[in-house]
Amino acid sequence: MTQSPVKTERRGAVLEVTLDRPKANAIDLETSRIMGEVFRDFRDDPALRVALLTGAGDKFFCPGWDLKAAADGDAVDGDYGVGGFGGLQELRGLNKPVIAAVNGICCGGGLELALSADIILAADHASFALPEIRSGTVADAASVKLPKRIPYHIAMEMLLTGRWLEAEEAARWGIVNHLYPGDRLMAEARAMADQLASGPPLVYAAIKEIVRDAEALRFQDAMNRITKRQLATVDTLYASEDQLEGARAFAEKRDPVWKGK
Repeated sequence: MTQSPVKTERRGAVLEVTLDRPKANAIDLETSRIMGEVFRDFRDDPALRVALLTGAGDKFFCPGWDLKAAADGDAVDGDYGVGGFGGLQELRGLNKPVIAAVNGICCGGGLELALSADIILAADHASFALPEIRSGTVADAASVKLPKRIPYHIAMEMLLTGRWLEAEEAARWGIVNHLYPGDRLMAEARAMADQLASGPPLVYAAIKEIVRDAEALRFQDAMNRITKRQLATVDTLYASEDQLEGARAFAEKRDPVWKGK
């Protein structure tokens, strides 16, 4: 029986997703479709609150698109499955936190996959690049996302030259939140995942929808949509038991108990 290239493990309210496709954790169409199903199920499971994505081993997080599979017939514009390439970057309604734990080389579509997470943690030996320019193609998602995340000129240099960034420089420009020694990365990532899993899921959902919705709006237009409760997650939050629980817990000087409703 063929071993799945995507491993999952539930730890309480945390779903750990490991891309495990030797030698380099590259993604072909089949792997992308499996990842889409995994993240769709994570999105739709009320018992899961946080996802943690990493790669197997300590050398590669993900180099992106599997060029060998492409040479064997996988079309670059083929069926990536729900959520688009890697199952994350086009998955609608994903209102739960996702952490990427980058354990090694992270380039091309692998960097685009990491950029689809909300928080990026990395091993201090990780490296980052967009080498598509050298193979005559475009890093499409990164061309949309990266100039909005880091200084424009740094993003354009990466896109136009394919230059590699070591982990420390990636952190300096804000691609990475925190760096850790390789043997501590997963422990630190799990600690952050557990911290988020203990937080208010309805607030997380509202934050993610607000951020997505506001990206294409002027500030006042975005604020009007929030205050008028035109966003589904905000409307749910303001009418929730959790909203009352937060106020009660503060008044009673105790930790809140979040139910997600």
